[in-house]
Amino acid sequence: MRQGASPVFSMFAPMGAVQDRLVEARDRGRKLLAVLIDPDFGQDDALLERTVQNACMARADLLFVGGSLLTTTSFDRCVARVKALSDRPVVLFPGSPAQLSGHADAVLFLALISGRNPELLIGHHVTAAPTVRALGLEAIPTGYMLVDGGAPTTVSYVSQTVPIPHDKPGIAAATAIAGELLGLRTIYLDTGSGARRTVSPTMIAAVRKAVDLPIIVGGGIRDGAVARELCEAGADVIVVGTAFEQDPELIFALSEAVHG
Repeated sequence: MRQGASPVFSMFAPMGAVQDRLVEARDRGRKLLAVLIDPDFGQDDALLERTVQNACMARADLLFVGGSLLTTTSFDRCVARVKALSDRPVVLFPGSPAQLSGHADAVLFLALISGRNPELLIGHHVTAAPTVRALGLEAIPTGYMLVDGGAPTTVSYVSQTVPIPHDKPGIAAATAIAGELLGLRTIYLDTGSGARRTVSPTMIAAVRKAVDLPIIVGGGIRDGAVARELCEAGADVIVVGTAFEQDPELIFALSEAVHG
């Protein structure tokens, strides 16, 4: 704890390298692109290698690994392979306590603050915490907010929670404020994999005005114009997953929009 800091903040661990990068990007107005890799990619070495190579060639800033539903047992192997193939920070986006790996640089320690499922607010965290500490992972306390993307998604089904209505930016802003007051260090707005639409610029702008935390936005982002609009509304990190898997060339257009 720095000299003169209020004792109330001593309960929080110091920021790590990935969190520092997020804060620096927010402070400088520099936008980041993250590629979300499905752990099931680990079953196809050629596909995984091609995906990581394309992400790096497109100047992706971060590589996220994880998902709501895991159908393979090779999660750790997938993370290790992603780390070996790239020089970018590898960040876990865990759908459960089973999605942890010491090969990663950091983990988004997600609290589903938009829902009321106690397991996703604290239950899974208690289970995962000793492993996160033992692996030496940088944990980034993240307020995860699920937003209605126009269709039921895996994350809404698995989490058994109701998304924030797409046209209710006030609810999103109030939820983000609660997360910030609880000591969370990042806000993640997500409509989920396969969503028909992404988070609205109006909602992002409302959250940006309400909190001083880095804002990550994902779900339903399929073209550069949308990515740029979200950045201009206040998103600090744009996450692309499903769309990138279906069209590898899309990552280059998105990178240009985010970094341009």
